[in-house]
Amino acid sequence: MTLLGFDYGTQKIGVAVGQTITHTARPLDTVAVRRSIPEWDHLDKLMTDWHPDGLVVGLPLSADGDETPMCDQARRFGRALEHRYQLPVYWIDESLTTNEALVSLRSDGVSREKQERARHQVAAQLILETFLHQENSRA
Repeated sequence: MTLLGFDYGTQKIGVAVGQTITHTARPLDTVAVRRSIPEWDHLDKLMTDWHPDGLVVGLPLSADGDETPMCDQARRFGRALEHRYQLPVYWIDESLTTNEALVSLRSDGVSREKQERARHQVAAQLILETFLHQENSRA
């Protein structure tokens, strides 16, 4: 199965693509959000290009595992994806993925300018890889 993973933010949504066969993911794209509305045309193109079998949305849980106010927005986005594309949406804790993405990009020597552009995509990759590894462990 091909899956798309999402790191939802109020201004940008990171997107990654992954496979259940290899249990790997890679950064794919960043989608802009304006006035709380994602650029649906951009998302439509990604869906058409990749034909995913499912979607994984990160939930920004607190350190103790409770839902944060941002979880409501991420859940709204996930429900909109499910309704628009008629695909299953899976949820995964995304705590600290943006920070992990920045650490990874810095350690790879990526410039600050490129870090800003790539961090949401890399966070989406980490979200999707976490999901893939958890699913593989259950199998």
